[in-house]
Amino acid sequence: MEELKDILVGLEQRINAYKTRLQELEKKRGRLEEEIATIKKYLELAETLYRVEADKAKLASLSSQIITDDKGPRLLSMDVTDQSREILLGRSKYVAMSVPEAAYQILREARRSMHAKELVQRLIEGGMQIKGKTPLTSVATSLKRDRRFKKVGPNTFDILEEALTKAV
Repeated sequence: MEELKDILVGLEQRINAYKTRLQELEKKRGRLEEEIATIKKYLELAETLYRVEADKAKLASLSSQIITDDKGPRLLSMDVTDQSREILLGRSKYVAMSVPEAAYQILREARRSMHAKELVQRLIEGGMQIKGKTPLTSVATSLKRDRRFKKVGPNTFDILEEALTKAV
């Protein structure tokens, strides 16, 4: 009987030690998850700032290629990319399009599926103004309702194969 009590006491001590260690590890995991979330936010911010600065540099180099005469402002040379020319002249790539039309064009050009967040970013960069309080939800809802798109993951969309072959 005494032996059984010793075994139970030993097991209780192990259980308490495991519980304590589990609590320590869960606290550590919580701190790590917070740090990961913070680093992801900083990474996203840094990538956005990088794109902005790269666009500024591109526009600065393009501005030296503009001439203004009696015909108005125009580009000096034609070796500039279409996108840069559109930005420089104040036009937008997706202004006259609906969200699904523009998203279809983006996905077709990318030849891969994209998360709605990336689509929203590209639509805004292309000059589209997305209505609604949450652009991400608005875009995702538009694509869910359009037959040309298929949902391949959470808020991730691709073009249906049949829609792609019709376009080609």
